[in-house]
Amino acid sequence: MNKKVFYIIFMLCFIFLNVFSSWCFAFGEPQIVKKITSAFDSIKDWLIKIATPAAAVAVGSGVFMKKFSFGDEEKIRTGKKLIKGSLFSYAFILAVDLILSAIKSLVG
Repeated sequence: MNKKVFYIIFMLCFIFLNVFSSWCFAFGEPQIVKKITSAFDSIKDWLIKIATPAAAVAVGSGVFMKKFSFGDEEKIRTGKKLIKGSLFSYAFILAVDLILSAIKSLVG
């Protein structure tokens, strides 16, 4: 695509977003924005509810992999990686949820 066309499209999108955001702030939050926000909140809550048992299953699999490795170093390493990775991922998900909740309480 030509650079000039790209820049024109980019500027039009930027101008549209500026006008739309100023319109939203001036006239309140439109109904569709409320629906989208509530939809994302329900998706976030659903993902948090799914992440807890998923992390538990991953940690359990790692523990069983270590326990039943019968001295195989590769399986022990894989089990340790699985445990560390799942705990780190679950902690990251909870930290992101905490940060988003803090930002939401500060903004609104």
